Amino acid sequence: MYSPRTGEKIDMIYWIEGDYIKDAVKELTWFMRDWRTNDVKHIDLRTIDIMAASHNLLEVHEPYMLLSGYRSPKTNAMLRSRSGGVAKNSLHLKGQAADLRLASRSVSQMARAAASCRAGGVGRYSGSNFVHMDCGPVRSWGR
Repeated sequence: MYSPRTGEKIDMIYWIEGDYIKDAVKELTWFMRDWRTNDVKHIDLRTIDIMAASHNLLEVHEPYMLLSGYRSPKTNAMLRSRSGGVAKNSLHLKGQAADLRLASRSVSQMARAAASCRAGGVGRYSGSNFVHMDCGPVRSWGR
């Protein structure tokens, strides 16, 4: 996974034989921070699992481009003022969502992979070329 905003890149194993690796999860949490404010919130491991499972189903070696992980209330309010597509009570605020892109896969392909996990919400944002994945209730939206 890499961030186009900060230039950071992360490629790691975060889970082995049923156990999460504490230092890897800590690094993922830092990586998925609100890059606008540098605020950090623990990222729900279910979201990371959905991202990893979807990536495996897509059979790609390319890392995800992370557009948004955790969002502070300040950042979420700013984004809501600019777009009607940002939820007031977004799961990004709880560290339970990620907006992702892959250059080698379409929004439809990514969304189908995420939806096949039947583990959370999947939003298609074809106009902006990204997929939202979260560990909330199973649901889907967008095209």
